[in-house]
Amino acid sequence: MLLPLISMAMLAKRLRRFGNDSGGSAAVEFAMIAPVFFALIFAIMETGMVFLAGQVLETAVQDGSRLFYTSQAPSQSDFNAVICARVSVLMDCTKIGTDVRSYNPGTAITITDPIDAGGNYAGTTLAWQPPTNTSQTVVTRGFYQWPLFVTGLGYNIANIGRGTTSSKRLLAATAATGPQ
Repeated sequence: MLLPLISMAMLAKRLRRFGNDSGGSAAVEFAMIAPVFFALIFAIMETGMVFLAGQVLETAVQDGSRLFYTSQAPSQSDFNAVICARVSVLMDCTKIGTDVRSYNPGTAITITDPIDAGGNYAGTTLAWQPPTNTSQTVVTRGFYQWPLFVTGLGYNIANIGRGTTSSKRLLAATAATGPQ
């Protein structure tokens, strides 16, 4: 069977017509911009969620610290229950680390970073040291490892496991209570 022969003039005419056709150009342009647009939207949403979760944890630790200092939440389980009641909508209560330390008047208060030199969470450094008298200052801290999802798109706010598939942001909240 013979194939129809297309003259060079006819081929040039069809190529010109194809080059001038603008149908579908919006779809092509959107396909080029869409990945960057959606990565930016997801990064903004993730940053907002991290800040929201951090504020929720901060409020819970402040409330728990106040109740602990006034002996309304005297034990570690009571203190953890107060925090859990306030953060359970966003966080898994079993993964919240609490650190309570008491300091005598005039003593320097040192707060250690629970992230070690390797970028790992060192939850074993947390302590429970309730006050032995009412003149002490009590520093309460709460920690939560917030999972991150957008880090693979080049936006990384992780401070735990940075550069790995299990990147997380350690949320930390601190409250100090003491005699006035």
